[in-house]
Amino acid sequence: MANSSYNELTYNGLWKNNVALVQILGLCPLLAVTTTTVNGIGLGIATTLTLVLSNITVSLIRNSVRPEIRIPVFVLIIASFVTAIELAMNAYFYDLYKILGIFIPLIVTNCAILGRAEAFASKNAVIPSFIDGLMMGVGFSAILILLGAIRELLGQGTLFAHAHLMFGATAEWMTITVIDDYNGFLLAVLPPGAFIALGLLIALKNVMDQRAQKKAAQAALTAPVETNTDRGAVTTTG
Repeated sequence: MANSSYNELTYNGLWKNNVALVQILGLCPLLAVTTTTVNGIGLGIATTLTLVLSNITVSLIRNSVRPEIRIPVFVLIIASFVTAIELAMNAYFYDLYKILGIFIPLIVTNCAILGRAEAFASKNAVIPSFIDGLMMGVGFSAILILLGAIRELLGQGTLFAHAHLMFGATAEWMTITVIDDYNGFLLAVLPPGAFIALGLLIALKNVMDQRAQKKAAQAALTAPVETNTDRGAVTTTG
Protein backbone atom coordinates (compact mmCIF):
# COMPACT_ATOMS: atom_id res chain seq x y z
CA MET A 1 0.00 0.00 0.00
CA ALA A 2 1.43 3.38 -1.00
CA ASN A 3 2.28 6.20 1.37
CA SER A 4 -0.72 8.15 0.07
CA SER A 5 -2.96 5.30 1.23
CA TYR A 6 -1.33 5.31 4.66
CA ASN A 7 -1.91 9.05 4.83
CA GLU A 8 -5.55 8.48 3.92
CA LEU A 9 -5.90 5.91 6.72
CA THR A 10 -4.40 8.40 9.15
CA TYR A 11 -6.69 11.21 7.98
CA ASN A 12 -9.76 8.97 8.16
CA GLY A 13 -8.98 7.75 11.66
CA LEU A 14 -8.10 11.11 13.14
CA TRP A 15 -10.63 13.34 11.39
CA LYS A 16 -12.72 12.37 8.36
CA ASN A 17 -14.12 9.12 9.78
CA ASN A 18 -13.50 9.72 13.48
CA VAL A 19 -15.21 7.06 15.58
CA ALA A 20 -16.73 9.52 18.05
CA LEU A 21 -17.47 12.55 15.86
CA VAL A 22 -18.54 10.92 12.58
CA GLN A 23 -19.44 7.29 13.19
CA ILE A 24 -20.94 8.20 16.60
CA LEU A 25 -19.89 4.85 18.07
CA GLY A 26 -18.75 3.95 21.58
CA LEU A 27 -20.99 6.59 23.14
CA CYS A 28 -21.62 4.62 26.34
CA PRO A 29 -18.02 4.81 27.66
CA LEU A 30 -17.40 8.11 25.88
CA LEU A 31 -20.15 9.89 27.82
CA ALA A 32 -19.94 7.99 31.09
CA VAL A 33 -16.21 7.89 31.77
CA THR A 34 -15.01 11.28 30.56
CA THR A 35 -15.57 13.19 33.80
CA THR A 36 -11.82 13.83 34.06
CA THR A 37 -8.88 14.00 31.67
CA VAL A 38 -7.11 11.05 33.31
CA ASN A 39 -10.17 8.84 32.92
CA GLY A 40 -10.22 9.68 29.22
CA ILE A 41 -6.53 8.84 28.88
CA GLY A 42 -6.95 5.48 30.64
CA LEU A 43 -9.93 4.35 28.58
CA GLY A 44 -8.37 5.73 25.39
CA ILE A 45 -5.21 3.68 25.85
CA ALA A 46 -7.21 0.53 26.58
CA THR A 47 -9.42 1.04 23.53
CA THR A 48 -6.49 1.81 21.24
CA LEU A 49 -4.59 -1.29 22.36
CA THR A 50 -7.66 -3.42 21.72
CA LEU A 51 -8.16 -1.93 18.25
CA VAL A 52 -4.53 -2.42 17.25
CA LEU A 53 -4.15 -5.97 18.60
CA SER A 54 -7.51 -7.19 17.29
CA ASN A 55 -6.92 -5.67 13.84
CA ILE A 56 -3.50 -7.31 13.57
CA THR A 57 -4.81 -10.70 14.69
CA VAL A 58 -7.84 -10.62 12.42
CA SER A 59 -5.64 -9.66 9.47
CA LEU A 60 -3.28 -12.55 10.17
CA ILE A 61 -6.05 -15.17 10.23
CA ARG A 62 -8.34 -13.60 7.62
CA ASN A 63 -7.69 -16.35 5.07
CA SER A 64 -8.14 -19.17 7.58
CA VAL A 65 -11.55 -18.28 9.02
CA ARG A 66 -14.70 -19.43 7.24
CA PRO A 67 -17.15 -16.61 6.48
CA GLU A 68 -19.95 -18.35 8.40
CA ILE A 69 -18.14 -18.10 11.73
CA ARG A 70 -16.07 -14.95 11.25
CA ILE A 71 -18.15 -12.73 13.60
CA PRO A 72 -17.98 -15.12 16.61
CA VAL A 73 -14.26 -15.55 15.99
CA PHE A 74 -13.71 -11.78 15.86
CA VAL A 75 -15.68 -11.29 19.08
CA LEU A 76 -13.65 -14.01 20.78
CA ILE A 77 -10.39 -12.35 19.70
CA ILE A 78 -11.55 -8.95 20.94
CA ALA A 79 -12.78 -10.40 24.24
CA SER A 80 -9.44 -12.14 24.80
CA PHE A 81 -7.47 -8.92 24.38
CA VAL A 82 -9.90 -6.93 26.52
CA THR A 83 -9.62 -9.51 29.30
CA ALA A 84 -5.82 -9.31 29.19
CA ILE A 85 -5.93 -5.50 29.29
CA GLU A 86 -8.45 -5.55 32.13
CA LEU A 87 -6.26 -7.87 34.20
CA ALA A 88 -3.21 -5.70 33.51
CA MET A 89 -5.05 -2.57 34.64
CA ASN A 90 -6.29 -4.40 37.71
CA ALA A 91 -2.71 -5.31 38.58
CA TYR A 92 -0.88 -2.05 37.78
CA PHE A 93 -3.52 0.72 37.85
CA TYR A 94 -5.96 -0.60 40.42
CA ASP A 95 -7.40 2.75 41.56
CA LEU A 96 -8.02 3.85 37.98
CA TYR A 97 -9.41 0.41 37.21
CA LYS A 98 -11.99 0.83 40.00
CA ILE A 99 -13.04 4.21 38.61
CA LEU A 100 -13.45 2.95 35.04
CA GLY A 101 -15.24 -0.13 36.36
CA ILE A 102 -17.57 -1.96 34.00
CA PHE A 103 -16.55 0.20 31.02
CA ILE A 104 -13.29 -1.72 30.56
CA PRO A 105 -14.96 -5.10 29.85
CA LEU A 106 -17.63 -3.26 27.85
CA ILE A 107 -14.94 -2.48 25.26
CA VAL A 108 -15.81 -5.92 23.88
CA THR A 109 -19.20 -4.57 22.80
CA ASN A 110 -17.81 -1.39 21.25
CA CYS A 111 -19.15 -1.44 17.70
CA ALA A 112 -16.15 0.51 16.43
CA ILE A 113 -13.74 -2.33 17.26
CA LEU A 114 -15.83 -5.09 15.73
CA GLY A 115 -16.62 -2.82 12.80
CA ARG A 116 -12.96 -2.23 11.98
CA ALA A 117 -12.21 -5.94 12.28
CA GLU A 118 -15.04 -6.82 9.90
CA ALA A 119 -14.85 -3.90 7.46
CA PHE A 120 -11.09 -3.44 7.20
CA ALA A 121 -8.78 -5.90 8.96
CA SER A 122 -10.51 -8.98 7.53
CA LYS A 123 -9.85 -7.67 4.00
CA ASN A 124 -6.38 -6.11 4.25
CA ALA A 125 -2.80 -6.97 5.12
CA VAL A 126 -1.21 -6.60 8.54
CA ILE A 127 0.50 -3.22 8.18
CA PRO A 128 -2.54 -1.34 6.81
CA SER A 129 -4.69 -3.02 9.47
CA PHE A 130 -2.24 -1.93 12.16
CA ILE A 131 -2.30 1.67 10.92
CA ASP A 132 -6.10 1.65 10.65
CA GLY A 133 -6.51 0.35 14.20
CA LEU A 134 -3.92 2.75 15.60
CA MET A 135 -5.36 5.83 13.92
CA MET A 136 -8.95 4.94 14.78
CA GLY A 137 -7.87 4.41 18.38
CA VAL A 138 -5.90 7.64 18.54
CA GLY A 139 -8.81 9.57 17.03
CA PHE A 140 -11.23 8.09 19.56
CA SER A 141 -8.77 8.68 22.41
CA ALA A 142 -8.33 12.32 21.39
CA ILE A 143 -12.06 12.92 21.77
CA LEU A 144 -12.11 11.04 25.09
CA ILE A 145 -9.30 13.21 26.43
CA LEU A 146 -10.69 16.46 25.01
CA LEU A 147 -14.18 15.76 26.34
CA GLY A 148 -12.74 14.77 29.72
CA ALA A 149 -10.68 17.97 29.85
CA ILE A 150 -13.69 20.14 29.01
CA ARG A 151 -15.92 18.49 31.61
CA GLU A 152 -13.22 18.49 34.28
CA LEU A 153 -12.42 22.15 33.68
CA LEU A 154 -16.06 23.25 33.80
CA GLY A 155 -17.03 20.86 36.58
CA GLN A 156 -14.05 21.15 38.91
CA GLY A 157 -11.87 23.97 37.63
CA THR A 158 -8.86 21.65 37.26
CA LEU A 159 -6.98 19.66 34.63
CA PHE A 160 -5.25 16.27 35.09
CA ALA A 161 -6.71 15.80 38.56
CA HIS A 162 -5.79 12.43 40.10
CA ALA A 163 -2.96 11.97 37.60
CA HIS A 164 -1.25 9.73 40.17
CA LEU A 165 -3.85 7.04 39.46
CA MET A 166 -2.15 6.40 36.12
CA PHE A 167 1.34 7.83 36.38
CA GLY A 168 2.16 7.12 40.02
CA ALA A 169 2.64 9.28 43.12
CA THR A 170 5.34 11.35 41.44
CA ALA A 171 2.76 12.67 38.95
CA GLU A 172 0.77 14.67 41.49
CA TRP A 173 2.51 17.80 40.18
CA MET A 174 0.63 17.34 36.90
CA THR A 175 -2.65 18.50 38.45
CA ILE A 176 -3.38 22.03 37.29
CA THR A 177 -5.80 24.22 39.23
CA VAL A 178 -7.16 26.60 36.62
CA ILE A 179 -9.76 28.29 38.82
CA ASP A 180 -9.11 28.73 42.54
CA ASP A 181 -11.98 28.37 45.03
CA TYR A 182 -14.25 27.09 42.27
CA ASN A 183 -17.62 25.74 43.39
CA GLY A 184 -18.03 23.67 40.26
CA PHE A 185 -20.62 23.41 37.50
CA LEU A 186 -22.65 20.29 38.22
CA LEU A 187 -24.14 19.96 34.73
CA ALA A 188 -20.67 19.47 33.24
CA VAL A 189 -20.02 16.26 35.18
CA LEU A 190 -23.51 14.82 34.65
CA PRO A 191 -24.55 12.82 31.53
CA PRO A 192 -26.52 15.75 30.02
CA GLY A 193 -23.35 17.83 30.16
CA ALA A 194 -21.50 15.11 28.28
CA PHE A 195 -24.15 15.07 25.54
CA ILE A 196 -24.02 18.85 25.20
CA ALA A 197 -20.22 18.96 25.06
CA LEU A 198 -20.07 16.15 22.47
CA GLY A 199 -22.75 17.87 20.39
CA LEU A 200 -20.72 21.09 20.38
CA LEU A 201 -17.59 19.21 19.29
CA ILE A 202 -19.50 17.55 16.44
CA ALA A 203 -20.93 20.92 15.39
CA LEU A 204 -17.45 22.47 15.48
CA LYS A 205 -16.08 19.70 13.26
CA ASN A 206 -18.93 20.16 10.77
CA VAL A 207 -18.30 23.91 10.59
CA MET A 208 -14.58 23.36 10.00
CA ASP A 209 -15.29 20.80 7.28
CA GLN A 210 -17.74 23.15 5.53
CA ARG A 211 -15.23 26.00 5.57
CA ALA A 212 -12.52 23.71 4.20
CA GLN A 213 -14.84 22.60 1.39
CA LYS A 214 -15.68 26.21 0.50
CA LYS A 215 -12.00 27.15 0.38
CA ALA A 216 -11.23 24.15 -1.80
CA ALA A 217 -14.09 25.06 -4.16
CA GLN A 218 -12.93 28.68 -4.40
CA ALA A 219 -9.35 27.57 -5.03
CA ALA A 220 -10.56 25.30 -7.83
CA LEU A 221 -12.47 28.17 -9.47
CA THR A 222 -9.58 30.62 -9.29
CA ALA A 223 -6.90 28.13 -10.38
CA PRO A 224 -5.42 28.88 -13.85
CA VAL A 225 -6.82 26.69 -16.61
CA GLU A 226 -4.24 25.03 -18.84
CA THR A 227 -5.17 25.34 -22.50
CA ASN A 228 -4.00 23.50 -25.57
CA THR A 229 -2.03 26.54 -26.74
CA ASP A 230 -0.23 26.67 -23.40
CA ARG A 231 1.06 23.18 -24.08
CA GLY A 232 2.02 24.10 -27.62
CA ALA A 233 -0.64 21.83 -29.08
CA VAL A 234 -3.15 22.77 -31.76
CA THR A 235 -6.55 21.12 -31.90
CA THR A 236 -8.27 20.96 -35.28
CA THR A 237 -11.54 19.62 -36.41
CA GLY A 238 -12.31 18.50 -39.91
